[in-house]
Amino acid sequence: MNTLTQMVATALSLGLILIDSTAAQESKVMLKEGSGKDKAMQCAACHSLDYIQMNSPFLNKAGWSASVAKMINVFGAPIPNEDAEIIVNYLVQYYGKSTDK
Repeated sequence: MNTLTQMVATALSLGLILIDSTAAQESKVMLKEGSGKDKAMQCAACHSLDYIQMNSPFLNKAGWSASVAKMINVFGAPIPNEDAEIIVNYLVQYYGKSTDK
């Protein structure tokens, strides 16, 4: 094996070690217990649940309604229409702006 090949192999090995150790430090996002959590878990079919936590300080009921509608109507989220209101109510109750609770 020539020197360049050895250097590339070493760099790739170090990169994989760093990626593996970074992934090991991530914690699994858990939604708060409450009515509608089972329906809100459908969101994980398309994106990480940390999206919910990241947006919670900003979204009121209108914001969560618009967000859920966008996921269904624009991005094609496989969420039945009858679950949409349950999900919105859950998100407002447990992750809505503090002024909405």
